[in-house]
Amino acid sequence: MNIHELNYVLCIARHQNITKAAQELYISQPTLSKHLQKLERDLGLKLFSRVDNCYIPTHAGRRYMEYAAKVLALTQDWEHERQDLLSCNDGELNIAIPLMRSSCMIPQILPSFRRQHPNIRVNFLEETHAIQERLLDDTRIDFAIFSEDRLDPKLDSEILGCEPVLLAVSPDHPLAAGHPDFLAAGGNYPLLDWTMISDAKFILHFPEQNTGAITQRLLEKHHIKPGIPFYTRNTQAALLLASQNQGICFAPETYIRSMSFERPPVCFSLGDDEAFTTTILAFRRGAYLTAYAQDFICIAKEYFS
Repeated sequence: MNIHELNYVLCIARHQNITKAAQELYISQPTLSKHLQKLERDLGLKLFSRVDNCYIPTHAGRRYMEYAAKVLALTQDWEHERQDLLSCNDGELNIAIPLMRSSCMIPQILPSFRRQHPNIRVNFLEETHAIQERLLDDTRIDFAIFSEDRLDPKLDSEILGCEPVLLAVSPDHPLAAGHPDFLAAGGNYPLLDWTMISDAKFILHFPEQNTGAITQRLLEKHHIKPGIPFYTRNTQAALLLASQNQGICFAPETYIRSMSFERPPVCFSLGDDEAFTTTILAFRRGAYLTAYAQDFICIAKEYFS
């Protein structure tokens, strides 16, 4: 096994298309095809079954990729440790993060990190969902930031912070009467009476998203069945629609605080112990974290504290 071969096979499997894989690897499609054919000849095994233009890993291919992922992870760990040992002020962090969380956290965290490590390249890979799956599949990613109830056993994590999920409504919504403040100091929000939203128009996140899963559990717990809700993966869109009185929505507190509104929504505490989301920073179990990666984690924790 060599590093190029490992990356080639994993990239083909990720795209299930050799042309797209070649584009990502910055080599020609015929060159990548020749590498794959030579590798399969050397191994005496077929790594992919080809169905039209779709490359589907065989059983042998899946086993090869399990070992390939481990080798690449070890190689990456060594490279990070080597950089630390050389004491060079140079390196790179690749961080997977939800799109909305990125817009909240990056402007707050990156300036502090740059002051400590001005020569470290930081690449934020924004995703809409399935963040930990991306971390597991792509060994180039150092760690991921996300909110998730269940952590894959192949991952370790550190808790960055815990925050409430709030209900946001337009100032014109009947619930807002008598509650003009956008965000009360110290998080002292008016308490939601769940019976008052049984007939409301809801703007919801999809259940596979963390906020969507929390919301779904809360609605079921309080015996509320939304009529015809509007679903979106975009928290910013949901909050802007809510501020325009197009429905009511649920969102983590820091998401709301980070946004600018022409007419800020009125926010309510849900008064429920389950109405909280925990943001974690996860990395592959046993992975080596450089000194600058650990500094980034400390700064991220400060953001929540």
